[in-house]
Amino acid sequence: MASVDATKSCLDSISQVGSFSTCKTVYAFIKFDTFIQRTKNQDTRTQWTISKLNNELYEVHQIMTHNVQEVLGVGEKLDQVSQMSNRLTSKSRAYADKARDLNQQALIRKWAPVAMLCRC
Repeated sequence: MASVDATKSCLDSISQVGSFSTCKTVYAFIKFDTFIQRTKNQDTRTQWTISKLNNELYEVHQIMTHNVQEVLGVGEKLDQVSQMSNRLTSKSRAYADKARDLNQQALIRKWAPVAMLCRC
C-alpha cells in the first residue's frame, strides 16, 4: 500500500509540475505497474465470476419459467376436470330423473289392469 501511496504522490507532483523530474525514482512506476497488473487480473476474475453468476441466474430463470408453465398447465387441467365433474353431475341427475319416471311407468303398466278389474 505504501508503494501505491508513493506512486500517487509522484503522479500528483507530475500533474502539478508537468514533468517527471520531480519524482524521487523512475522505478516508482514499476511498483505501480505491478499494482495495475494485479488489478487487471482481479478484473478478469471479477468478470468471470459475474459471467458465471449470470449463467446460473439464466438457468434459474429457465427453471422457474418451466415451473410456472407447468403450474399453469396443471391449473388448466384442474379446470377441465372441474368441468367434466359438473357435466357428470348434471347427467347423473338427468339419469336419476329418467329412471324414476321409467319406474313409475312400469308400476302403472303392471298395476293399471288390476286396478281396472277391481273397479268393475
